[in-house]
Amino acid sequence: MMHESSAFPLPSASRPDMTTYEYYEHSHAPRINTDTVLVESLKRQYPQLELTVVESIPCDLLSYAASTGQAKVTPIIDAKEPLSEPLSWTTFAPPARRMDGAQGLVVEKLKFGKFLYAWKEHDFILYVANGRDGSNYFPAVVNQYLLGPVDGDSKSLISDCGAWALALHDEIWVFDGGMWQKDSALYKSVQKASWKDVILDESMKEALQDDVNRFFDSRERYSRLRVPWKRGAIYWGPPGNGKTVSIKATMKTLYDRKDPIPSLYVRSLSSFAGPEYSIKTIFKQARLEAPCLLIFEDLDSLIGDDVRSYLYNEMDGLQANDGVLIVGSTNHLDRLDPGMSKRPSRFDRKFEFPKPNVGERIKYAEFWQKKLRDNEEIEFPDSLCSAIAGITDGFSFAYMQEAFVASLLAIAAQEADDSGHLQADGDLDNLVLWREIKRQVKILREEL
Repeated sequence: MMHESSAFPLPSASRPDMTTYEYYEHSHAPRINTDTVLVESLKRQYPQLELTVVESIPCDLLSYAASTGQAKVTPIIDAKEPLSEPLSWTTFAPPARRMDGAQGLVVEKLKFGKFLYAWKEHDFILYVANGRDGSNYFPAVVNQYLLGPVDGDSKSLISDCGAWALALHDEIWVFDGGMWQKDSALYKSVQKASWKDVILDESMKEALQDDVNRFFDSRERYSRLRVPWKRGAIYWGPPGNGKTVSIKATMKTLYDRKDPIPSLYVRSLSSFAGPEYSIKTIFKQARLEAPCLLIFEDLDSLIGDDVRSYLYNEMDGLQANDGVLIVGSTNHLDRLDPGMSKRPSRFDRKFEFPKPNVGERIKYAEFWQKKLRDNEEIEFPDSLCSAIAGITDGFSFAYMQEAFVASLLAIAAQEADDSGHLQADGDLDNLVLWREIKRQVKILREEL
């Protein structure tokens, strides 16, 4: 890694770091062009080295070193020169969830610093500077100034860092606020999804899985038939009947493949540049990540009249969408524009998610029976599953879930006693869960 005796003319008492002085001097008044000031200063200070200016997004060299261990970073500090210390702002990052017991973190936001940067057999000097000019606060401009021998292979370092930054690391691409962001929370949620927990007609469940897997396994077949390797499917039906959980199970299955397929999830088209810009950015990323699964939930509310033509242009236009499988969901198929719901070249498969039948409602009750198996306060015999299914005709899975959750909350609020246990005569009315479920079902049925 880093050689102890560097060949670089590092700053010292006899060779002051004029770039640092000029950065601070430049920052005493409204800035005009910080980048130009630093480039001129670094070229004067290190005339024998090659200077490469690297944008921190997406190629953050410090994060690359800290996360991968592929590079070693050492601050350049002269004890006799106070300005050689890195300039940073200290802030507190609160915990994501206080109830988990986390205390939060103290975070340093680097504004200016200089480092020795060792990568493979190459040594560099790295300056990092916040280059915000004038009174503009957005966007934050952080540039990196990489200095090394002319043959120091800086381009390969930047290429490796950029490839690492663009790759997913236990994350899912989520589009929100006009930009793609890596979401680890959604990834963790997807990892808990499984088709065995999806309660649907078995033939439909198989059709959903086969439709997705067959598409991603059929690239050569599409090529032989001279048709574009792209597909679209719409999941439709009343809310709360398995569309979202099926999408998550599909995402999990694709990540578990021998050749993992990434998922791109569109949460909103709202953007500082308008929804048209969002549509363009969404498909640009999908083409970059292909083969991939591109997900638009709640199509009827997401795609309004103002952006529908932009969506169609991206789906049908000159740009190739090879390897992109689009899955859209809607609670109201009749509200979709016919150009979306009835044109086969866009969404050629439609899967209906109806309200569960009695057999599926029994399976859902059995799902809760399994969840509560270790709870000694709740008696949940097999006969209760059929009874619950019998009184929830017309309920979606979401309404059934609400009945269970509301019942358990009501029971938890009651004083502890033995009323939750099954009596010898086996009468269901002696079960506190059954009595509470009936009460909650009556309340919910009035809302239907």
